Amino acid sequence: MITDCQKGIKVDYMKYKKEAYTWAQALCKYAGADEVFCEDFWDRLQKDEEIYEEFVYYMLYQDFLYKVKIEGYGLVDLMIFQIDRFRAVMDQDVADMRHNKDKMLLMAFNSLLQMRKNPEPFLELFRTQTGTDYPGKY
Repeated sequence: MITDCQKGIKVDYMKYKKEAYTWAQALCKYAGADEVFCEDFWDRLQKDEEIYEEFVYYMLYQDFLYKVKIEGYGLVDLMIFQIDRFRAVMDQDVADMRHNKDKMLLMAFNSLLQMRKNPEPFLELFRTQTGTDYPGKY
């Protein structure tokens, strides 16, 4: 149970398991993910209490709790990074990515779960594949 930053009340995120599972299934469906991915995602999500809380918080409030940070990066950072990557895909006129916010959100949560286990590949991508040039990038 954590304090909801916006409402200042205690929220027991574990009581939302059924709703969160239904929402995860819907998110996967709208994102074009298959049932195998969805079940694997849900299994990993349940095993990480903090990321699960982030997921339920977003489900409830359509906003980011931004509690989980891995090597200084959180869900919003992953969303921004993916937006840059999706823009590159959109430039190639891949219709699937053009308007699929559900896929972007699902992939951000999925990336956060993956990053928890192995942050190094993500850190490398953040260092090398940003849309911004900065001293020492290359």
